[in-house]
Amino acid sequence: EVQLVESGGGSVQSGGSMRLSCAAPELRLSNYIMAWFQQKPGKEREWVAIIDSDGSTNYVEAIKDRFTNSEHKGQRTFDLQMTSLKPEDTAMYYCAAAPTPFNPQLRFSTTWYRYWGQGTQVSVSS
Repeated sequence: EVQLVESGGGSVQSGGSMRLSCAAPELRLSNYIMAWFQQKPGKEREWVAIIDSDGSTNYVEAIKDRFTNSEHKGQRTFDLQMTSLKPEDTAMYYCAAAPTPFNPQLRFSTTWYRYWGQGTQVSVSS
């Protein structure tokens, strides 16, 4: 079973930065979309950043211009660089990968993603 392995996360003060990494040693990332999902206590898991196989990116408005999703195909990893962190960014973060869907809207749904990381906690204090 293919498993993505996350690293990074932890605690930081408001305004700080943090990098999350996701390793996918068994996947050829050029064939996949790579995403980060955020899950807050008592809430559904929701996408925050997606990078397509052609390198194009999508971000939710709440983190746009603060978070950057980047891929390193040669290393089979992708990162989420988070800057200007806010207390409301506190959540579990999960990386995920899936084949590019024919219906573009499916990339925003957790149900489309086949492979998941174990999740990592990010806590931002004010």
